[in-house]
Amino acid sequence: MNIIAAIQNTISITQFNRGLAGKIFQEVKQTGAKVVMKNNTPECVLLSPEEYVRLMDEVNDARLLTLAVKRMENFNPNNTIPENQVMNELGITDEDLSDFDEVEFE
Repeated sequence: MNIIAAIQNTISITQFNRGLAGKIFQEVKQTGAKVVMKNNTPECVLLSPEEYVRLMDEVNDARLLTLAVKRMENFNPNNTIPENQVMNELGITDEDLSDFDEVEFE
């Protein structure tokens, strides 16, 4: 990020104290995140709810991917149990499952 973009994306806490919160929130919705400065130090980051949800989704996806990669590192196909064996051990029949809808995985 260049200096101009950094300056455009920072606001002073004084602006909130002067009653400009509504204007600031509108700018966040239109142009993206803003860094709120207090005593020349970053205090917080303002994000739209949509941007926050998008970022949290990315974080969660990254965590799940990391977990999947770790699990696959230790995966040994010889240690898997066939579906029919699991169903027999748990006493589940195909008829028991016939009333359930299909499950889709992403």
